[in-house]
Amino acid sequence: MNHVRSKFPEGFLWGGATAANQVEGGFYEGNKGMNIADVLPGGKERLKILLSPGFDFKIDKEKYSYPNHEAIDFYHRYQEDIALFAEMGFKVYRMSIAWTRIFPNGNELEPNEDGLAFYDRVFDELHKHGIEPVVTISHYEMPVNLVTEYGGWRSREVVTFFERYVKAIFSRYQGKVKYWMTFNEINSGLHFPIMGLGFAIQKEEDKYQPTFQAYHHQFVASSTAVKLCREMMPDAQIGCMILYAPVYAYDCNPENVMYALREQQLFNYFCADVQVRGEYPAFIKRYFKEHNIKLAIQEGDLELIKENTVDYIGFSYYMSRTEKKVKSAEEAAQGNILSGVRNPFLKASDWGWEIDPTGLRISLNELYDRYRIPLFVVENGLGAIDTVEEDGTINDAYRIDYLRDHIKAMREAIEDGVELMGYTSWGCIDLVSMSTGEFSKRYGLIYVDKHDDGSGTLERKKKKSFFWYKNVIATNGEEL
Repeated sequence: MNHVRSKFPEGFLWGGATAANQVEGGFYEGNKGMNIADVLPGGKERLKILLSPGFDFKIDKEKYSYPNHEAIDFYHRYQEDIALFAEMGFKVYRMSIAWTRIFPNGNELEPNEDGLAFYDRVFDELHKHGIEPVVTISHYEMPVNLVTEYGGWRSREVVTFFERYVKAIFSRYQGKVKYWMTFNEINSGLHFPIMGLGFAIQKEEDKYQPTFQAYHHQFVASSTAVKLCREMMPDAQIGCMILYAPVYAYDCNPENVMYALREQQLFNYFCADVQVRGEYPAFIKRYFKEHNIKLAIQEGDLELIKENTVDYIGFSYYMSRTEKKVKSAEEAAQGNILSGVRNPFLKASDWGWEIDPTGLRISLNELYDRYRIPLFVVENGLGAIDTVEEDGTINDAYRIDYLRDHIKAMREAIEDGVELMGYTSWGCIDLVSMSTGEFSKRYGLIYVDKHDDGSGTLERKKKKSFFWYKNVIATNGEEL
């Protein structure tokens, strides 16, 4: 039999992805409130500071810089940026709504009209260029007031506030947004709860109970959003969104294989199981028993979760993860934010993230085999140092190589039988890095003249990858 190269399906959703807190800026404008991203210090020590006991969610400009406050000023430049996305041929643009633009403190009774009107303008501009928005409802930017006054997602009251927020945006944008996702990288809270769950773990031994209680509240909130979407926008699709990193055993030692399996279940499958299958999996029930976790579950919660499962799985893919049961500090994969040990078969990025295109094919197969619903790669990209040449060009061939190899892996997965909706490259325009708060860690196909010291004109420039990706989209992935 002749081998026939698989093709991306007609109507495949090519595009790019960003998050409100990493591109918008406009910190003081439109009656916006302060969110978690607004209090994150810039620099390589960002996550270390956030994960240290006693982080107080306050701004200290004498001690730190706060690059998210201006970011790349999408708030004022969205028309210019969307025109560039359209020039590349985007079918979709994955973005998020900043909760604090709609409810500045999170617990108001009525939404902020200035915030609602801003996203009206953004959605209208996208549609003018034939681009469908793919909207994440909550992307690492919980209102700080809900963190300091309620304890973040530890509080059941936050479910009510989230429902009010969801009703407001669904009501306003039901004719403008067809694709929604509830919580960005919901499973990431297991590693950095401040971003995803809205609270800091003070002591290692105290982390289990509040973490999983917070997750239960998020599952109830996510299911509530799915229910509202079906009621208010029956033609729309709503998905969950997870951070997926396949877990490899370091070797064939059964102890290491079993350890890798448990890590795979806990990190990659737990949150997806609840949101896709509609119930807590058996492995997590054992985990709860072993860690003495007792969830406060209200009447009707489990039924709500069971009856309101998602339409598709959106996920980010940056790296795989290699694990062994007992590892030394010398073996650690230093750059991988999900820990693990170094994989001797993989190279790493400038920031130490191991590059593994085959891992994306593995991920797509694992997810589709387990859940049998459509998948959507909504984040994938390379953070790297870019150089502007004397003639103004940015020759990021390394980024093209990275994206090409991952798109090839997707094409192979499609031939494997995976139902894949689309692909939105992460940081289609340079932005503030979530993990380090740096501008120098550039992901974009579009360069933004903004630097770690705060200098820069904010001028946009097309990188070599801009023109390459434009052709990829124009040929529906045939020419890579």
